[in-house]
Amino acid sequence: MFRIKKLDIYIIKSFLAYFFMTFFICILILMMQFTWKHLAELIGKGVEWKVLAEFFWYTTLQTVPMALPLAILLAALMNFGNLGENFELIAMKSAGISLFRIMRGLIVFIAFICVGAFFFSNNVLPVAQTKLWTLIFSLRQKSPEFDIPEGEFYSGINGINLYVRHKVPEKRLLKDLMIYDFTNGFDNATVMLADSGRVQFTADNKYLKLTLLNGESFENLKQQSNNSSANSIPYRRETFSTKEMLIDFDTEFNRYDESILKDQHISKDIVQLTHTIDSVSKIVKTRGNQQANEMIKTEFTNFENRNSVRLNKKDAKKINIDSLFLSLSQEKMEEAMMVAQQNVRAKKEKIEFNKVMLEEPTYYVRRHQVEWHRKFTLSFACLIFFFIGAPLGAIIRKGGLGLPVVISVMMFIFYYIIDTSGYKMAREGFWEVYQGMWLSSAVLFPIGLFLTYKAVTDASLFRSEQYMKILDNAVAGFGKLWGKNNKIQHTEPELSTN
Repeated sequence: MFRIKKLDIYIIKSFLAYFFMTFFICILILMMQFTWKHLAELIGKGVEWKVLAEFFWYTTLQTVPMALPLAILLAALMNFGNLGENFELIAMKSAGISLFRIMRGLIVFIAFICVGAFFFSNNVLPVAQTKLWTLIFSLRQKSPEFDIPEGEFYSGINGINLYVRHKVPEKRLLKDLMIYDFTNGFDNATVMLADSGRVQFTADNKYLKLTLLNGESFENLKQQSNNSSANSIPYRRETFSTKEMLIDFDTEFNRYDESILKDQHISKDIVQLTHTIDSVSKIVKTRGNQQANEMIKTEFTNFENRNSVRLNKKDAKKINIDSLFLSLSQEKMEEAMMVAQQNVRAKKEKIEFNKVMLEEPTYYVRRHQVEWHRKFTLSFACLIFFFIGAPLGAIIRKGGLGLPVVISVMMFIFYYIIDTSGYKMAREGFWEVYQGMWLSSAVLFPIGLFLTYKAVTDASLFRSEQYMKILDNAVAGFGKLWGKNNKIQHTEPELSTN
């Protein structure tokens, strides 16, 4: 009967201390990397702290699938490395406790983490990704915070560039304004100069009201001048004492409806993914069969006799195409070549159209298949990284944040490169989806078995003394071989007396 003993509690408690520390560090690093990629959607938008907190919370949830395997690897490596460095592993083994018995409590604990990781990726992650990307799309459409600088052009208003030489904040007055209005196109630009002006928003914050004082405007009339005489004036000039402009500038944060992503793979659990894959795959198969039957019925060669009577396939095989073509007159030859080119061109366009009609739903199915497999690869990656980190820590016997961090980062980079390569191969259709998504697991699983075997057999895999001994023996053997060959080369042959 399985019972929790003090040894299991001790190992799990020491592991949890490292696990929570490394997990939050990995979350922070990955969250900063994701935030840096979407910094343009956050800077200068004037959004509330509530919206920013929501963005960082959903970003945190989205980074869990990448942070969890790395945290398990690093925590297992540091935990068992620290136990080995403090000779605790040696003491346990000398008491007759095997490495598997030492790891037994952690294996059960990691199994629960793997199950929890599956339910997280299946139930929590789709909701978090849907909310996160809906928020990102909403932030992209948010107008930037309105703050006109002095001495430089402000381009935060769509289609308008605004230049202010000097501002008087206490009077809310702008001095020496220059405005380029391209809302009607570059060829119909309007340039306005004003001594001063004021800017204010309407009550609903949907429009920007710009009041200009004592200025001039120049409007390009290129379109109108195309319909008039060549001597007409190609622009219009206006002098004004007061001029008001109403500009579309929505400062409110308008959130998109989450339903825009309901049909995307990131917002579905495994049941919804399976249903979508089955239904769309049937559509792709049916459409492909229809296209194939259509191509067969149209008979690609289109053999016809001179009386434009269609020949059957047996009669068509009996006809010598070259002799039939050479028997035609020059005019008929040119006509036949033209008709053949038109038929081939039509067939080519039909094939390209069929390819486009099949390409989009096929890609849609592959994206859903990739997401389906990803639900399981996360859990399996957690298990693999534990069986890499724990034996590796027992072998190198180094704790702390030095060597374990370096080894963990190198191992995770190796895993990330393989996993990303397999993902792209599966997504683009170069490999089968299961081959690309399970590539990293197939590569790392034998490594985990090898390290576990070496740790159980107390192999000196990363001990420098062992490699120095092997190197010394190799040098000594090479020296003996070199001396023997040198002696053979310098031995003079005996002269015959006969």
